[in-house]
Amino acid sequence: MHRKRLWMFLPAVLALLRTACASSKTQDLTAGDVNNGILSDFTTTDLEGNSIDQTIFADYPLTMVNVWATFCTPCLNEMPDLGELAAEYESRGVQFVGLVSDTVGADGELAKEAVAETGASYRHLLPSEDLNGLLSQIYAVPTTFFVDSRGRQVGSTYMRAMSREEWEAVLDGILAELPDGEAGLEEN
Repeated sequence: MHRKRLWMFLPAVLALLRTACASSKTQDLTAGDVNNGILSDFTTTDLEGNSIDQTIFADYPLTMVNVWATFCTPCLNEMPDLGELAAEYESRGVQFVGLVSDTVGADGELAKEAVAETGASYRHLLPSEDLNGLLSQIYAVPTTFFVDSRGRQVGSTYMRAMSREEWEAVLDGILAELPDGEAGLEEN
């Protein structure tokens, strides 16, 4: 009898684990072919209602994409540091973009409040049908990955919140590995 009850709850537990915050590093997201990347062709809107597409990456050799949710405490806790890092690394050619994963079909008001409270003043995107394929690969938040100017993934995917110092080490490492001429606009 107890086994039968356990099996009844197993799908719910697995679903909860799938959406819970994680504390590990994972492999790269599906990146498509050599010429196209995980974010090479999409249309969505940001929290202010502006239409956004893949050209958002064109002026930056590196963009950090942080997938977060309004219910995720670790996500919200790291956002003040990400906001500060976004301002500091912009001069080095790094853009920060948030992708709010739990606002499908919503107007983003809760996400706007979270951004205002955390000081994460970089651009945040709302999910769209074009981003469903990418979001379906993300089973824990925060998940952070990096893309180049054409939306192709650079480096690893990180499935956990990290401290300011940890993100600085990751960012500096990726910037050091970019081909000459793509490593940033100026050194700090």
